[in-house]
Amino acid sequence: MAAERRKDGISSQRLSSDEIEMNFADLHPPLTHPEALVEADRCYFCYDAPCITACPTGIDIPTFIQKIRSGNLRGSAHTILQENIMGGMCARVCPTEVLCEEACVRNTHEEKPVEIGLLQRHATDAVLQNNEQLFTRAKSSGKRVAIVGGGPAGLSCAHRLAVLGHDVHVYNRDARPGGLNEYGIAAYKVVDNFAQQEVDYILSIGGIEVRNGVVLGEEIELDELRKNYDAVFLGTGLEGSNQLGIEGEELPGVINAIDYIADLRQADDKSALPVGRNVVVIGGGMTAIDIAVQSKRLGAENVHMVYRRGAEQMSASVFEQALAQTSGVVIHHWASPTRIVGKDRVSSIDFAVADSDDTLALDADVVFKAIGQNMAALDELTMQSGRIAVDDEHKTSLAGVWAGGDCVVGGEDLTVSAVQHGKIAAISIDRYVRRP
Repeated sequence: MAAERRKDGISSQRLSSDEIEMNFADLHPPLTHPEALVEADRCYFCYDAPCITACPTGIDIPTFIQKIRSGNLRGSAHTILQENIMGGMCARVCPTEVLCEEACVRNTHEEKPVEIGLLQRHATDAVLQNNEQLFTRAKSSGKRVAIVGGGPAGLSCAHRLAVLGHDVHVYNRDARPGGLNEYGIAAYKVVDNFAQQEVDYILSIGGIEVRNGVVLGEEIELDELRKNYDAVFLGTGLEGSNQLGIEGEELPGVINAIDYIADLRQADDKSALPVGRNVVVIGGGMTAIDIAVQSKRLGAENVHMVYRRGAEQMSASVFEQALAQTSGVVIHHWASPTRIVGKDRVSSIDFAVADSDDTLALDADVVFKAIGQNMAALDELTMQSGRIAVDDEHKTSLAGVWAGGDCVVGGEDLTVSAVQHGKIAAISIDRYVRRP
């Protein structure tokens, strides 16, 4: 269908609504029950299962697969969710190809690994879709914990604390809880409003009150929270996007990728979104892949992704890189942006090619920056490399304050890692607030 030109030069509706709906269908459709039984039968149920060690949350993978095999989906889901309360989301977005499935003993040149992620989704979907509560709260402790951040780390911490009998207040800066699960993951990975469905399940345990639109340092202060609560957990994530620091960065059409992904995830009609004809994405991580692939699926004609180092150094997995290339994205390596060219808006972007005198010039009516995010320093806490320093229990340098997720040193920009941080912190907080 004909594109509709906007005043800013970008077009909407390059594709029909039906085409876009097809392009944004579930990336990995769920297994049918017979398919799940066949796949579960492939598991060797290893005694010293390396897949468990490879899972950041330590899910007992052979046990949950065995329960699928025996027809006990409820028990399988419980095995998963007791270690990873966001097991449903992680089944969709976790890079299983470099975690549990890479460690699978069937992962050889002759065989493919057991499809652990799809089996995990099969088990958890059965419970989450019916909102079947598998957990009960312990007797009230009378203790109150404040959590700053409604993303995976904060919600994981909140759920575990609620199960342990504590009352939890979550202060969330966004309009809806969920963090990057709600606002920052490619729409074709999380369909049918699943992120909020999972949040609703987590909150249904009771004892958790969420207050949206509240920002640390504006509506609330850390000192205030420390005075009013028995403990505080910080799961603020990363707030600001890193800058390129080059000429032309201020031109219209130069966009932070994470902002556009958030708009896309919240859009009721994806066909109404502005779409560039020639799109250039700068970065080599998951966000760069997500915005590049989604631009193609929205109808962009040419999408180039440019990374300053080689394919091996990209934080995006091999699977994600292949997904981009098979979606029509051209990936360039060893090139760094030097200037963005344009008068009223961006028209092209220049790159310097590493270890040579060569340059690369690409036409662009949209340039997406996907070069990472940062956070404002918290003067009360010890910071390291722009993140909060924590110990093995996720305690910060400030008594009674814990932190986890992307905002801490070692944060990996993975939902599964953030969930584990929140869980570890909750167990430590529980001991702290119950001390004699």
